[in-house]
Amino acid sequence: MDRICRTIRSGKLIPVTLQLEPHSFNVNVRIPGQKFLAKTPAPTHEEFKRNSFWKSAAKEVYEAYSRVCAYTCRYIDVPNGSIDHFNSKSTHPLQAYEWSNFRLCMHRVNGHKGTSVVIDPFAVLPGWFVLDFPSCLVKPGAGLDEQTRERVEATIKALKLNDDDTFVQDRCDVMMMFAQGDVALGYLRKHRPFLAIEVVRQGIEHTAGTLFKKLGDATEGASA
Repeated sequence: MDRICRTIRSGKLIPVTLQLEPHSFNVNVRIPGQKFLAKTPAPTHEEFKRNSFWKSAAKEVYEAYSRVCAYTCRYIDVPNGSIDHFNSKSTHPLQAYEWSNFRLCMHRVNGHKGTSVVIDPFAVLPGWFVLDFPSCLVKPGAGLDEQTRERVEATIKALKLNDDDTFVQDRCDVMMMFAQGDVALGYLRKHRPFLAIEVVRQGIEHTAGTLFKKLGDATEGASA
């Protein structure tokens, strides 16, 4: 998983704040959803698909969370994003049409999450998830109690934050761009806020070039 932070934008490995419900949400999503559930209290997957009123709020979800995935902390181009029901529709149908149950995320990570039990982005505290440089692997932060550490590790595993090469390669690629001066810290803050927070926290704004040079050399050597 890569994470969110409303203090620097939105994402998942850093805290995410629940944003205000849009004015149109009740009329466009909740009311028609509740009417459907009143007739069909235990909908099947196909029945939910035919009554996916939450899609009416997609634009508002993107805007409210600055187009950053709550689980990967990556800026999302609209076609690649989706609304995740944090509490699954299959097990919590009454929350299927509730704004507070929506998390903006990438299609890919949404598929990994499925019905897995992961830490809610809204419940994450600063420092629970950190990055190891230059590997760009997500790890539990230092000083966590055993229970929290286990939950963090389980979330990383369930969302495949380190097991999906697409996620890891993206973090490495963007950090290489930053190290080489192709993108600035401002770019990271908007497009990869988790990377930005970790760069600042670890104090490598001016030393990333040296840190990632070895990684670049290793990559070139492997392809030679």
